[in-house]
Amino acid sequence: MRISLLSVLRPFAALGVAAFIVFCGWSFVAYRATPEARAALQGDDQIAVERGEGYWLFQAKASAAGVGLLFFPGALVDPAAYAPLAREVAQRGYPVLLIELPWRGAFGAADWPDVFVRAHDAMRRAPAVHRWVVAGHSRGGGVAARMVLRDPSNIAGLVLIGTSHPRDLNLAHLLLPVTRVYGTRDTVVGPDTRQQTSSNLPPATRMVEIDGGNHSQFGYYGFQPGDSPATITRETQQRLTRQALTDALDAARSSLSGRRS
Repeated sequence: MRISLLSVLRPFAALGVAAFIVFCGWSFVAYRATPEARAALQGDDQIAVERGEGYWLFQAKASAAGVGLLFFPGALVDPAAYAPLAREVAQRGYPVLLIELPWRGAFGAADWPDVFVRAHDAMRRAPAVHRWVVAGHSRGGGVAARMVLRDPSNIAGLVLIGTSHPRDLNLAHLLLPVTRVYGTRDTVVGPDTRQQTSSNLPPATRMVEIDGGNHSQFGYYGFQPGDSPATITRETQQRLTRQALTDALDAARSSLSGRRS
């Protein structure tokens, strides 16, 4: 009896489709932004929120002119999960651009050139910002690192949050201030991984350890598979992360003011 190739491959194709559907469903649940995060996307009398093509811009009514934050989310994570963090930074006077990764960074989309085209288009929406601190969580940290290497001319700092990056990039020669933020309970990016990539960072990189923090609580989304439970609240971890970001922004503003004086 002759068996066609199509009949042999059909079960494997069906299995692949089923696995893809399960993956998408799992990603939707695990990486979905919380209702609190979605509420932070709404503007009010203190913070204006502009939704653009592939980005959100958060600005206080009275922003600190000259310096802003450009933030890339983690892969698969709903970018709205970082809205509370962006909003809190904006309330301190720094415009914040939250960039949406194509396909949420799945299937290698985080490496597409479109990401940087989108970021630069968004940056034009904040003409009062002359220098940017670029930051990212998890896979977004890799995107941020690549952006700094591509064109550091208007970048005043880099903040890598809960990420193993830069894994395949060497930033050791970088003259810009770099900060790495990590949680001691983060088992998505463990200490061994961080240690392996530490040689790719400048020797003066500032390390910010969040004792009890995990990977998932750097955003407002569900518990990420492979992570460990945090021993501190999400609010505490967010506050410490926000402080690391505002420290980098404060330093960038001081540097910019020094150049103008």
